[in-house]
Amino acid sequence: VQLQASGGGLVQAGGSLRLSCAASGRTFSRHVMAWFRQAPGKEREFVAAINWGWGAPNTYYVDSVKGRLTVSRDNAKNTVYLQMNSLKPEDTAVYYCAATTGSFYTARNEYDYTDWGQGTQVTVSS
Repeated sequence: VQLQASGGGLVQAGGSLRLSCAASGRTFSRHVMAWFRQAPGKEREFVAAINWGWGAPNTYYVDSVKGRLTVSRDNAKNTVYLQMNSLKPEDTAVYYCAATTGSFYTARNEYDYTDWGQGTQVTVSS
């Protein structure tokens, strides 16, 4: 699948943003989807993942975003979302969406992902 991320921007601490990642192709619903981020001078890190399928697929988050960020998907629209609430300056990064037909249970491993979006900048001011 080809991925196109959008929705980044500049927001004050405590604010909210919703990132979107639109996918091409007819197999979107069979892909595990994830969000990663890379802050300046740091390695890319896993943020959240959502399993393939319909209904309410399982989700998984890095501890630092639990309770603040929510990943969801709309298979009818071939889109995955990252709702970001209570943002903190340390959330500042370029956010990437990624897709894999691999296992959800290794979702943190960026090397499992075969398809990546171009990244969208999120900047949180203090």
